[in-house]
Amino acid sequence: MRLMVAPDAAVPVPAGLVLAPFRAARFTAAGPDLAALTSPPYDVIDEDGRTALEAAAEHNVVRLILPRDLSPAESPGEPDSRYDRAARTLREWLDAGILARDEAPALYVYEQEQDGHLQRGLVGALALADPDAGIVLPHENTMAGPVSDRLALTRATAANLEPIFLLYDGGGPASQVVAAAVTTPPIVDAHTDDGVTHRIWAIDDPAQLETIAADLLPRRAVIADGHHRYATYRHYQAERHAAGDGAGAWDFGLTFLVDATANGPQVHAIHRAVLGLTLADAVARAEGAFTVRRLTEAAGAGAPVDPAALLDELAKAGHDGHAFVISDDSDAYLLTAPAADLLARALPADRSAAFRGLDVTVAHLALITNVWGLEDRVGVVDYYHDAPAALAAARATGGVALLLNPTPVADVTAVAGAAERMPRKSTLFTPKPRTGLLIRPLD
Repeated sequence: MRLMVAPDAAVPVPAGLVLAPFRAARFTAAGPDLAALTSPPYDVIDEDGRTALEAAAEHNVVRLILPRDLSPAESPGEPDSRYDRAARTLREWLDAGILARDEAPALYVYEQEQDGHLQRGLVGALALADPDAGIVLPHENTMAGPVSDRLALTRATAANLEPIFLLYDGGGPASQVVAAAVTTPPIVDAHTDDGVTHRIWAIDDPAQLETIAADLLPRRAVIADGHHRYATYRHYQAERHAAGDGAGAWDFGLTFLVDATANGPQVHAIHRAVLGLTLADAVARAEGAFTVRRLTEAAGAGAPVDPAALLDELAKAGHDGHAFVISDDSDAYLLTAPAADLLARALPADRSAAFRGLDVTVAHLALITNVWGLEDRVGVVDYYHDAPAALAAARATGGVALLLNPTPVADVTAVAGAAERMPRKSTLFTPKPRTGLLIRPLD
């Protein structure tokens, strides 16, 4: 496994980037029946989505990743009984053959195709490393609540139910093995209702596994998605070692590793809605600190703006530097060329050039905090994965939508490589790995 233990370490320390084969638990259904058993990642499912997934199929994986509380009659006096429900459900599905373990440990090539875009990588068990080791690099901070929730679920189920999502600069022999695998028939071929086709191939040939391992070992990877799950992996690992359990499956975590230089993800912006600030005030305060240009006609009856047109203007302006669009969904302005003195006082001099050069850094530290004088916290600044939703929130609250350009993958990597964290909700990588296709029991 290419793990080593430092003399003063409580847990194993990997010698590099290690992605180990494992025996996946997979639904025995196929095609449309399999697709109906899967779900998006837990952290993008709202209550309506949860209910819809439960209604879609009796054995949808949402019952494992977002279990309901047991009733008092089912489990009296157990405040965390929803985790027990998930554990019991997982055992029942394995016992009944709804889920079955693969016979041989394997790495899995996982390909997603959507609207002509291909994302392809390897799913395996990642050897866990402290970020200070420079092997697995986070780019965002985590919050205690989600980690506590996922940790309780991991304790109860003793399984990795969802992968984290890593990117690395590849182009080596591992990528060549992946490219060769997809010329053969897949073991999974399913199309989900979000328009994504999912295909999976198993690699269990010892020579191919060794080729992949040797290629990956000297590399490092950046967490694209799943910071809270990675923190959960490491907390669970520390608990098991503190309990005297020694080395084991908990020293690894389920991971989707993608070569960003080959078939990498699409990167999208995450937009903001700033509450308690009118568009007139936002524009007035920005003038002098930014170059401000109106994008909408002076006349108009408050009709909604065209999100696509605003994003097009934003993309063109972003080629020349920092650019933002602010709108209340009836009027809109483009902000460009932040003043040098604003950047000097707003951006911390002790941070890397990569961090200070991010649009999201300028948006949060210079525009929201310094120019608008607002506290950057939930309830003041809310986040939306698409521009129409941010604009609708601005209209509904009397606030301002703040639209951003996507953060390039190279910029994410540069910040992570400098051992720094980006502002929260800086990036959205798609497509996300589908939950339920590959589960990793820790036994």
